[in-house]
Amino acid sequence: MTIAAILAQKGADVVSLSSDQPVAAAIAALAAHRIGAVPVIDRDQAVRGIFSERDVIRLLADRDAATLLAIPLAQVMTAEPLTATRDDSILAALSLMTHRRIRHLPVVEEGRLIGIVSIGDLVKHRIDRIEADADAMRAYIQQA
Repeated sequence: MTIAAILAQKGADVVSLSSDQPVAAAIAALAAHRIGAVPVIDRDQAVRGIFSERDVIRLLADRDAATLLAIPLAQVMTAEPLTATRDDSILAALSLMTHRRIRHLPVVEEGRLIGIVSIGDLVKHRIDRIEADADAMRAYIQQA
């Protein structure tokens, strides 16, 4: 199975911000949409970075909260984040996210953002597939 299956199920709507927006806007977006990360894109929808809850915590540990909120995302985002394509396998994405200790993976096509997947999305899909396989096996055994 590929990332395309996840995007088909969850949709391709993505909350994103531009690099000139302040940290306060990113925190507001994370809270309002109940998400853990937001891709930072430029005008042509190319992913320039990602800003996550972990970034907020890291920044609060190093900086004064009052000044932090006004800083543009370009200065504090994780630049050049790892990305996936819709043709990447779910297992490959899970492996990448586990080894690199990241929880969100922007999905790009021809250099443009087309979606985002979280490790939760991938794990849920794997569990659903395992449960479906188990149900099919039970049905097969009962018919035998």
